[in-house]
Amino acid sequence: MFKTILLMILAVTAGTVGDLLLAKGMKELGDLSTMNLRGIMEVALRAMTEWKIVAGTAMLALFFFLWLAVLSWEDLSVALPLQALNYVLVALLAKYILHEQVSPLRWAGITLVCIGVMLITKSSADSKQTATAVTTTVKIESRTGG
Repeated sequence: MFKTILLMILAVTAGTVGDLLLAKGMKELGDLSTMNLRGIMEVALRAMTEWKIVAGTAMLALFFFLWLAVLSWEDLSVALPLQALNYVLVALLAKYILHEQVSPLRWAGITLVCIGVMLITKSSADSKQTATAVTTTVKIESRTGG
């Protein structure tokens, strides 16, 4: 479980930093909803050379490959809730880097999500211990003929 948590912390951090860079980069490029097709195409071309967009995309690619690694050994029902740690990091970075307002109600919601993630992680560790104990018992009984 330690390996999963460590890699998920790295993955979530990479994904969050990627999202943050994309958000900053796109805000600097302008609001696409107010542009015509030509304006959108011009922004799209500028985005390909904007360092924040390029770095953000690279960080999201890193997240993707770390996520694939975690999925190669961990149950999806455990790994996916760990992505919710993203909510904590996004709120912190949005508040202190993007200077967004994060309300007390949002912090309460993030706290509840974290509690849920802890419960899911704990249940995974407990079920793996139970499965190991059952497997060991079955092996012992089959060897002793019991």
